[in-house]
Amino acid sequence: MKPFSWAIALGGLLVATAAGAQTLTVGVRGGPESMDPHFSALGPQADAVKHIYDTLVGTGVDLQLEPSLATSWEPIDDVTWEFKLREGVKFHDGSDFTAEDVKFSIERIPNVTGPTTMEIYIRRIADVEIVDDYTLRITTDGPAATLPFDFVRLFIVSSAAAADFSDIESATEGFNSGEAAIGTGPFKYVSWEPKGELVLERFDDHWRGAAPWESVVRREISDDSSRLAALKAGDVDLINYVSSADYLALERDNDINTFLGDSVYVMNLQLDQRDETPKVYAKDGSPLGENPFQKKAVREALDLAIDRETMVDIVLEGLGTPARQLMPEGFFGSSDEIEAKPYDPDRAMELLAEAGYPDGFAMDLYCTNDRLPGDGAICEGLGQMFAQIGIDTNVNAISRSVYFPAQARKEYSAFMNGWGTLTGEASYTLGSLAHSPNEEVRMGAFNRIEYENPEVDRLMQAGSKELDADKRRAFYEEAMKLTVEDRAYLPIVVLQTVWAANADAVGDVATRADEETLAFYIQPAS
Repeated sequence: MKPFSWAIALGGLLVATAAGAQTLTVGVRGGPESMDPHFSALGPQADAVKHIYDTLVGTGVDLQLEPSLATSWEPIDDVTWEFKLREGVKFHDGSDFTAEDVKFSIERIPNVTGPTTMEIYIRRIADVEIVDDYTLRITTDGPAATLPFDFVRLFIVSSAAAADFSDIESATEGFNSGEAAIGTGPFKYVSWEPKGELVLERFDDHWRGAAPWESVVRREISDDSSRLAALKAGDVDLINYVSSADYLALERDNDINTFLGDSVYVMNLQLDQRDETPKVYAKDGSPLGENPFQKKAVREALDLAIDRETMVDIVLEGLGTPARQLMPEGFFGSSDEIEAKPYDPDRAMELLAEAGYPDGFAMDLYCTNDRLPGDGAICEGLGQMFAQIGIDTNVNAISRSVYFPAQARKEYSAFMNGWGTLTGEASYTLGSLAHSPNEEVRMGAFNRIEYENPEVDRLMQAGSKELDADKRRAFYEEAMKLTVEDRAYLPIVVLQTVWAANADAVGDVATRADEETLAFYIQPAS
C-alpha cells in the first residue's frame, strides 16, 4: 500500500502545470449514467461528475468533512444552519458562483433525479434563504445535527446554464449535450459517450489551483480482464477495481504500481418482506403460497449459511473483512456489541425445517457484476452456500444499468449489492435502508424490501433530531443492533479496493475510502 503524500501532490502539481501537456487515461469499471449530477446517487456517477462539479461540503480520503464551496457552517438555532460560501469561485463559463446557485441546485433535485434518488441528500431541508451572495440559511424539518454530512454529495450546478433544464427529460438532453454541464470543478466537460469515454479538459481557474493533468479521458471498461489488458498494453494509464487475483500478480510487476485502500462499502443481502414476493418458488417451480422471508427463522438460516471467512479468503483472496453490521466498524453509530456472524449450515437446515421448509425451496438471487470489486463472484458464492442448506438458488449477476431500475421497481425477492456509508455516520445508512419508507419524515428511500420495525423507526427519528452527539450515537447503535438482529439485511463483507497504474505514467494515487478515482489527486510519475 502506497500512502498518498501531500508533499508529493504539491510537487507533482507544480511539475504538471509547468509541463502543461499531459493526458491521463483511466480505465474505469463503471461510468456515469448522466452528465446531470443530480440524476443518480450511485458511486460511479459521483466518481465521474465530481470532476466537473464541486459539492457544497467536501470530504478527505478518510471521509472527514472539509470545506469545499462552503467554507464554514454552524447551527444558528435548533432548525437553522448558516453556511458561508467561498468567494471568488468561477464557473467554467467565467460566471461567478453565488448562493443563488446553491439554492437552485437544491430545489431542482426532486424534479430531475432518477431511480437511485438524490433526494436523500436534501431530505431534511424545509427552506433555503439567501442572506447575501455568499451566505445561506437552511431551515430543516426539525433539529438536524448531521445536515453538513448530507451535503458531501450535494453537487452545485450553474443556475444560469441549467435554468431551462429542470425536468428529467430536458435535463438529460441539456446536460448530456454539454450545454448545461457547467460546474466549478477542476475539469471542464468536453464530450461523453454513454458506456464509452468521458473526455475532460483542465479548468485552470479552479479555486484549488490547476490540476496535475491538462486533460483526462475516463474510459468505461466493465470487464476486469479487459481493463487489465488495456493497462498492460499502455492503452490506459490507470485502472480501478483490480481483482484480487490480479492484484497478487501485479505486486510482483516492476512496471506497475498498485495502490490498496480500505473501503466504506459493505456487501449485503436484502430479503423482501412483502406478503407476496415474485422470485421465490417451490423446487418444482410452483408457487409457495407465502413469502418465506417473512419468517425470521428462514432469514436466520440464510445468515448461518454464509461462510464469510471463505468469502474473504477464497472469493476475494484476502481483500476484505467479514462484515458484522451494515457499516464498517468504528463508524458513528456502529455497535461494538454486535458479534461476528457464525457459520453453521447444520443449524441453518434445522431452522428451515422448523419454519416449514424441511426440503428447502428455490429462489432467484440478483446482484450486479460491474459495479464493485467481486460483486458477481460474491453472489455466485452465496448461491453455492445456500444450495448446501437445500435452497436452490438461480444467480443472476447483471449490469448495474439493469439491476438498479428493477430493484427500484421492487421486482426482486432476494438481492445483493454494496452500500457505502459515505457520510461516515449511521443516519445515512439506517435512515435510507432500515427506516420504513415514509415520505413525511423523508426516510426509507432505499428500503426496497419494505422492512419495518417501529422501534428502529422511533430510534432513527429520535437520533435525527438529537443535537447531543453521545445521545445521538446511542440511538443509532441501538437501531443498528435491532436491524442486524432482525436479519432482513444480511451483511456479508467489507470491501477493500485496488488501483493499478503504469509506473512510468502515474506516481501516486489518493486511495479514498469512497473508492472514487479523482484525477485532481492523482500525481504524474516524476
